[in-house]
Amino acid sequence: MGRAYQNRKESMAKTSDMKARVYSRYGREIYVCAKAGGSDPAGNLSLRGLIDRAKKEQVPSHVIEKALTKAKGGGGEDFAPTRYEGFGPGGSKVIVDCLTDNPTRTFNDVRLAFTKAKSKIGTQGNVIHMFDHCGILAFTNSDEEAVLEALMMNDVDVTDIENEGGKITVFFPPTEYFKAKQALTDAFGEIDFEVDETQFLPRETTVLGEEDLAMFNKLLDLLNDNDDVQNVYHDVEL
Repeated sequence: MGRAYQNRKESMAKTSDMKARVYSRYGREIYVCAKAGGSDPAGNLSLRGLIDRAKKEQVPSHVIEKALTKAKGGGGEDFAPTRYEGFGPGGSKVIVDCLTDNPTRTFNDVRLAFTKAKSKIGTQGNVIHMFDHCGILAFTNSDEEAVLEALMMNDVDVTDIENEGGKITVFFPPTEYFKAKQALTDAFGEIDFEVDETQFLPRETTVLGEEDLAMFNKLLDLLNDNDDVQNVYHDVEL
């Protein structure tokens, strides 16, 4: 699967004020996760993993606490996940995940971003079948066999495993996330995961010419400027 999981981070780094947007998006995602599964990270593993990722992205603790406090209070915004698929410049494929309290507004904004970048928003299923939905855990370790054994002993369905430069990267179906993380923690103690997330990884990548790449970067900027957009996945070689 190579380093395709870096696509999102490289895409999200495009805008100059990305820090504030990252804080806002994590705050919204933490709020939704805490409201759905409980605001105690000890009892909500999804929330715990999300908070860990937020801290790695240097999201301030007050942003995290504010989102948790808001979720405890009940009521508040009614955010719902929504996903859009489309075709970017040069036949590239794009998946846009959003959290929104107004689906009509979000759809119109996302469609406008595609239109401005000479791209086309598609219908559900147009693009997603060309990606694999994967859970990814990456951490410092050089003993691939020991890692694989720990996962196998706990019946984790491992899709792929990479060992490069003293770092192990494990890929697995998202449904195996908690089992995989627990198996690794049990075997190796508390782990500082460099990557801890689920992503859509392209089965094949698209290489764009200079003109198409410039337009594709415009599409990423427009999407990243939308507060409702949480993640953008694509198949472009950056």
